[in-house]
Amino acid sequence: MTAGRTRAGSPHSCRDRPDRGGRDRLEILTALIGGPDFDPIFRLDVIRIPQQHPVYRWECVVERCERTRANSTDFCTEHLLLRAKDRERGGGKAAFLTAAEGLERYVRIEELICRVCPDRPAAQSDLLLCQRHMSRWREHRKSAGESDDFDGWLSGQRPLPGYGSCLVAVCVNLAESPLGLCLWHSRRYQREHRPGAAVLPPTWWHRYERYGRPVPVGYDDEEAFGRWCATVRASPWPGQINLLGLRPLVRAEIQWGLFIHTQRVRPSRWELGWLRSLVATCRTLEVESLIGFEIGAGGSVEFPGSMVKEILHELRMVYFTPAQAKEAGFLETEHFGVRFKRRASHIDLTGIGPTWLRDLVWDYLADLLQSPRCPRSGHVHDGLLRAAMELGTFLQHDAPDGGNDPTLLQGDHMRRFVTDQRRRERDGSPSLAIKRPDGTASVVTTTTRSTVFNALRKMLRAAMDSGAADRIGLGREFIVALPTAGASTGRTARRPFPDEVARALADPENLRRLDEVHDPLDRGLRDMWETTVTTGRRIGEVLQLRWDCLGRYGGLPMFWHDQTKVGNYDVAIRIPERLHEVLAERQRKTLDRFVAEHGRRPTDTERGRLALFPTPQRNPEGTVALTHSFFHRNFSAWVDSLEIGRWVPHQARHTLATNLLRAGASLTHIRTYLGQVSDRMAEHYVHLSHSDLEDVLQQVWVAGPGAAHPGELLAGDTAPMTRTQAQTLAIDLSRRSTPAEGGFCTFQPVVDGGACPWALNCHGCDKFVLSGADLLYWRRKREQWRQLAEGAPDDATADYLHQHFEPTARAIDGLEKALAGLGLLDQALALDLRKPQDYFHRVWSTAFRATDLTDAITAAPDETDETDGEASA
Repeated sequence: MTAGRTRAGSPHSCRDRPDRGGRDRLEILTALIGGPDFDPIFRLDVIRIPQQHPVYRWECVVERCERTRANSTDFCTEHLLLRAKDRERGGGKAAFLTAAEGLERYVRIEELICRVCPDRPAAQSDLLLCQRHMSRWREHRKSAGESDDFDGWLSGQRPLPGYGSCLVAVCVNLAESPLGLCLWHSRRYQREHRPGAAVLPPTWWHRYERYGRPVPVGYDDEEAFGRWCATVRASPWPGQINLLGLRPLVRAEIQWGLFIHTQRVRPSRWELGWLRSLVATCRTLEVESLIGFEIGAGGSVEFPGSMVKEILHELRMVYFTPAQAKEAGFLETEHFGVRFKRRASHIDLTGIGPTWLRDLVWDYLADLLQSPRCPRSGHVHDGLLRAAMELGTFLQHDAPDGGNDPTLLQGDHMRRFVTDQRRRERDGSPSLAIKRPDGTASVVTTTTRSTVFNALRKMLRAAMDSGAADRIGLGREFIVALPTAGASTGRTARRPFPDEVARALADPENLRRLDEVHDPLDRGLRDMWETTVTTGRRIGEVLQLRWDCLGRYGGLPMFWHDQTKVGNYDVAIRIPERLHEVLAERQRKTLDRFVAEHGRRPTDTERGRLALFPTPQRNPEGTVALTHSFFHRNFSAWVDSLEIGRWVPHQARHTLATNLLRAGASLTHIRTYLGQVSDRMAEHYVHLSHSDLEDVLQQVWVAGPGAAHPGELLAGDTAPMTRTQAQTLAIDLSRRSTPAEGGFCTFQPVVDGGACPWALNCHGCDKFVLSGADLLYWRRKREQWRQLAEGAPDDATADYLHQHFEPTARAIDGLEKALAGLGLLDQALALDLRKPQDYFHRVWSTAFRATDLTDAITAAPDETDETDGEASA
């Protein structure tokens, strides 16, 4: 294959011989088709697909049924009608196949030869006799009676000379009469009103053939008859694809496309009728090669364009190396071993006008595909392609030499482009280059303008850093004149669901409508939505669930899934019992469908690969899940019918994250539970406010200095545990307490409003705990005691002060370690003060005049310092 791709570049190196390209490509395909791995059934000019072919099966799937399939289904017309009635009664496919009876064919699958005359076609499939011997047998039966021996009569018959091959250029059958047409084309000739009016003389057998004389054929227009024979289609025998009459290169391309399609892991369905239509179109238009073939030309609407696109993709992989693809103006991601999900490998860059810009885009995308930062989807490529097309089109109209000479571009050209984009964004004007699928111009919005600026800036800056810009003479002032997208990019965080919307989306009656109206075939739309709302999983994670996603561990229902966005695979979270029952019922339905399809239960290996929500399209094994488009199309229709505004399912994830925060979960817990990459992303989902952050920090508690083990973590990660055990813990970490100076009191009589039996000696009490919101308070206290110790008159006094504060220091160290372990240390250090209205009401409820405080400090400064010291201890 590598050698073939190397030779595919000759059309670019031998421009003085335009015929060389086609010959080289034909040589490549001929070598590939003649290789040992190529299926020999596709090498012939008349391809005969055997029955029960794994990819191109054309006969009815009912056992012993000899008829062909109808309407892109698995059944013939008669069995298709019977199957529809059986499905209405709730019958499964496997049961129907077991009970259905096969039917005899009423259309031949190939030409039959007379058993007497080897050069004449059989006119009747039972006796296998030509028209002449059939007439003789009928006459013999009339004279001899019904009891006459057929074998005895047959032994006395002699073969008659044939009429040669059919005159139709693409037909390989034998002619049935001196007119020179086979049985099928003879009937077609009559249906098309006999072009050229070719006719045999009356009683030609008695007058001519009986005596061995040649039979003359009369014409009104012999040339018209010849043209009809040269252009009419081949007879569509079931299971056959006739490639006769095609140009050599396009014939080899179709043969290669037919074979390589069978090598795909999940080949799409190609009906033989579509392939015959493609062949007929190429034959009529005298197509030289499918490269450059315009889909829809010549009325070729009888076959889907996706079939031709797939063949073209495989041909480009054979014909072009990456360097030649760059020169031709396209990029194949499979040249770099990348194929984005549900995306074609081909990226057309010909819409980018200036060649230097197109080459920069190609090089940037190629480097991106080969880098460790290779995107997970094709959205990056789409954004850069749009940006380059916008810039290229603008330069063609505004820059000197149509923007084709990069050395002539200055900073003013880029600034005018930026101004034009922002004006179009402001006015809602159409784009210069981008078209919608219906052919109308796309409108420039804040999001599209942001995408254009960011994509171009990244690419041009990378070209400047790598030296590519200097090599083509693109000036630095042109590159740096492009600004960033700015803060107004249109990508604000999704809001959580308001209460009225949340109630509407969880209303049992509305959920029933979602199930019955928008998912009548019960593919699991409601189950997907309930799973998303309850667990906060991404829609893609729910769609890709495997059948064995449920389990119980220690009696707790667990939900196993893949968090592919952050690289966490086979992760388990705890789920409510009701959701476990919903998914268990979906497991049963999926398993029943497999049994109905195959007539047996899946093996252990098959069950492990089953999708919980399998798609019915090209998925006999049930391993492929439903698509995003299925869910979003039906979900959006449901939301629109509720008349509650425009809402998307991903907002359920924001709602759950915010509710977890309100319930006392830390950012680390939310990040772990939702499968997010960082606390910053968790903040994006929970819509964190300053007061919410304080509430989070208050959930990290350690034992105070008066406890037996100062600094011991009391809430959060309470003990070493495995990841699975931590995920099964309840998220709510709140506990009953009352605020105290520098922490919280957890002695329940005091919390309930009783008097403190220790005279409010909080800092020496083992019921006193510290929160994350108190970290800076205690750091200040530690600094105060250090200053007191440093100012002590002697070492003994300093040692006493250090020993006296040592339990408090251990409590502070423990608090810092707890915050660091949960990833909250930076937030705690950034929090300067707690809200006094919440935590310092003992101080706020006692008021002092400023003059009284001044007199007290002046009168007894030493006593005041001593009091502060005792309080700190």
